[in-house]
Amino acid sequence: MPINRREFLNLTAAGMAAGLLAPSALAQTPGPAKIKAIVFDAFPIFDPRPVFKLVEELFPEKGVELGNAWRTRQFEYAWLRSLSYNYADFWRVTEDALVFSAKMLKLDLDSEKRAQLMQAYLALRPWPEVAAGLTALKQSGFRLGFLSNFTPKMLAAAIESSNLKGVFEHVISTDEARTYKPAPQAYQLAMDQFKLGRDEILFVPFAGWDAAGAKWFGYQTFWVNRLNAPVEELGGVPDAVGTNLTDLVHYLKVA
Repeated sequence: MPINRREFLNLTAAGMAAGLLAPSALAQTPGPAKIKAIVFDAFPIFDPRPVFKLVEELFPEKGVELGNAWRTRQFEYAWLRSLSYNYADFWRVTEDALVFSAKMLKLDLDSEKRAQLMQAYLALRPWPEVAAGLTALKQSGFRLGFLSNFTPKMLAAAIESSNLKGVFEHVISTDEARTYKPAPQAYQLAMDQFKLGRDEILFVPFAGWDAAGAKWFGYQTFWVNRLNAPVEELGGVPDAVGTNLTDLVHYLKVA
């Protein structure tokens, strides 16, 4: 079910208010012993809320409705294209989903507003605790990377705007496999680039479906569940759950 931006803000506020140093009660212990690399989806690192805040600013009467429709159609289009072997990259999918959602709601999405909303995806910033969390993980010897449905351009722009250049050893877009998570070919990319086995990689998703997909593939999985959502009824239960990267640091027993 789509979650509107106000609910998103309310749900994440509790995790933020707890501070950057205290572990969440959701994080489980002990951490895995064989992990050599930690591979992140985009949204455990980058905060998407400004995109949907802009949606509400540009369309104040139907901003929440448009944001929900856009987000839902975005992933539906990605999965439909994967299933039909009719691939288009995530930038194209994101823009197509925006155009359709505006038409569905009978909103006037002119070229200027369309460009503003798309460009917002190139200016994402990190969640508050991310810099400290990544520093702790890197100093503890973990190899860090991305595995995201974002295009290479989207990932590079977000890394640049977040001042995270040089932090990640591999920045992997599923565009390389011309498919999307949760396809096994997408998850395989991390093994191929890090040259590690499944049991040596910890995958860190934002969405419950991505946590399930990574478990189906065989990765150890720490779900950064910033929305406090229930585990998906898909049979792929994450190894541990937290609300932010501070919880991940505690899970891995990083000093």
